[in-house]
Amino acid sequence: MSDGNESLNLKAASEAAHIDANDLKHCAQRGEIAAEERAGGWFFRRRDIDEWRQRHLLSVRSSELDACHRSMTEELSRNGGEARTLVQSLLREEAIDLALAAKAKAGMIRDMTDLAMRTDLVYDGEALFKELSAREEVASTAVGCGAAFLHPRYHDPYLFEESFIAYGRSLRPVYFGAPDGAPTSHFFLVCATDRDLHLHILARLAVLAHGEGLMERLFEAESPADVIAAVREAEAECGR
Repeated sequence: MSDGNESLNLKAASEAAHIDANDLKHCAQRGEIAAEERAGGWFFRRRDIDEWRQRHLLSVRSSELDACHRSMTEELSRNGGEARTLVQSLLREEAIDLALAAKAKAGMIRDMTDLAMRTDLVYDGEALFKELSAREEVASTAVGCGAAFLHPRYHDPYLFEESFIAYGRSLRPVYFGAPDGAPTSHFFLVCATDRDLHLHILARLAVLAHGEGLMERLFEAESPADVIAAVREAEAECGR
C-alpha cells in the first residue's frame, strides 16, 4: 500500500487520477487540486489526488458519473469482486439508525461518527470525527436528492479494522450544504480500508441516489433490514 504523502510527477499523477495530464495541470493551475510547480514540472501528493477524485466524483455530470461507475464496476468484476451488491454487502445492521436527532451539520457529523462506533471497527472515533469535519469544511458531501455521503477528507487505511458503511435517517431534514440548497435526510458514512473500494462506493452511492426509487424506499423503511433490502433492490436495478 503506497504512502499517501508520496510525491508523483504529472504523468504518474494523471494516471492515478484517471485524467489527461494536461487537464490535471490545468486543475492545478486553477487551484482545484493541491500541487507544487518546481524545476522539472508539476508534482502532487498521492493523498491530494485521492481527495480531489472524491470531490470530483460527487460533483460531475450524470453522464460522466455513469461512465466512471461503469468502469469501476467492470474492473471490480474482472478482479473477482462481487460488484452487484457492493453497498448492500457493506451495510451493518448495528450501524443503521432511522431516528437521528441532530438538527444541524456538526451534530449530524457527531451522530454519524457515534453510529459508526457501534460496529467496534473504528480505531479512533475522535480522529474519524475530525476527518469527517475537515472534509465538510472543504466541500459538502451532500449531493442533492436528500442524500449525503460522509467520508474522511484523506483516505486512511488505518482508521478502520475493515470496510463498512453506516446509514442514518434524520428525524427532521438537516441543511447540509447540498448543491440544490435543499435539506438532507439520508446520511451514508463510507468507512473503507482500500482507496479504490472507497471511490467505487462513492460512485455507486451517487448513481443510486440520482436514480429512481432508492430515496423513496429509504423513507419507507421501518427497520435496518428494510434499509438493506432497499439498497439491494436498487443495486439490482442499477446493474440491469
